[in-house]
Amino acid sequence: QVQLVESGGGLVQAGGSLRLSCAASGRAFTSYTMGWFRQAPGKEREFVAAISGGSRNIEYADSVKGRFTISRDNAKNTVYLQMNSLKPEDTAVYYCAAGIGPVIPSRRYYDYWGQGTQVTVSS
Repeated sequence: QVQLVESGGGLVQAGGSLRLSCAASGRAFTSYTMGWFRQAPGKEREFVAAISGGSRNIEYADSVKGRFTISRDNAKNTVYLQMNSLKPEDTAVYYCAAGIGPVIPSRRYYDYWGQGTQVTVSS
């Protein structure tokens, strides 16, 4: 069982930056692939980024490549999403997720989810 708590969301102007954090409780954090997903109003939840337990494998959605960076600190049981050059279309609720297995950009492979944190980018 893993519990996930996101933080760091907020309101930012276009071009600005935010760093999201996701703190995980439970054992064997390094066993989990960690992912970030987002859901905008009226849209399906979509993949943003994911990172393997040892940080060796990382994937990004094309829409965030070069702007977002996912990382993890296994000593702190925390995964981060650094978001730079934010755009209004990045506005969404951002969710942290954990799953056992390879880095796969699909929510079907993640078993545990946080409650989400709102990110709003104004133009």
